[in-house]
Amino acid sequence: MSVWLMLLAAGLGLALLVVYTLWRQQVRAAFIRETLLPPGLLDTLVEPFPHLGLKERQLVARGLRKFFLAQLKAGRQPVAMPSRVVGALWSSFARRGAAYDAYCRQALGRTLPPSAPVALSAEREANAALRRCWWHCCREENLDPAAPTRVPLLFALDSKLRIANGHFYFVDQAARLQRLRKDHGGDGGGGDFTYEHERSWTSDDLRDTSWDGGTDGFGDSGGGDGGGDGGGGD
Repeated sequence: MSVWLMLLAAGLGLALLVVYTLWRQQVRAAFIRETLLPPGLLDTLVEPFPHLGLKERQLVARGLRKFFLAQLKAGRQPVAMPSRVVGALWSSFARRGAAYDAYCRQALGRTLPPSAPVALSAEREANAALRRCWWHCCREENLDPAAPTRVPLLFALDSKLRIANGHFYFVDQAARLQRLRKDHGGDGGGGDFTYEHERSWTSDDLRDTSWDGGTDGFGDSGGGDGGGDGGGGD
């Protein structure tokens, strides 16, 4: 076989591999978006979060799908869970053993061990994983990760659903201060929830490279989205 034929065969093989990889990711993304979670899983949120109705619990399930999509697009790179309420659902799902393993194999090609929700902190690796989650969640919802017009669903749920000791994210400082004035001005909506300014962050915080010492996690230095599945809308 001539050198040119060998190069042609190698090129065709590489092209087929790329096409197959993109196709496989599209199939997995469709599985995540369309497959219902196991029966009764949403009921596991009733005891820890009794103020959530069925509609709100379904929104949490949607947030969990956003998390799995972010992990799919990040490949093998770590993606951190930003939401306390979605993290609780993820943990409950993981305790279902075989059902969770089967779901992960279909969705990601591997089993993803659950981890506790995190916030920006002195832990650089966790910060990179959290910023990576923000990046992919924004891209999934057709938002600019550096200057979004709203907070992506997964990052918005703890605030939206008034989760005690949650992690609260806002699009900018003005939105954060508005929420602070609303809660501490007697218009907090009742219940045991109290908004804590110290547990809140803005999109400016998420794009600040000082959290992980560089651009790790925020587009992973290359500006790409880690996969070929593009923005899928909300």
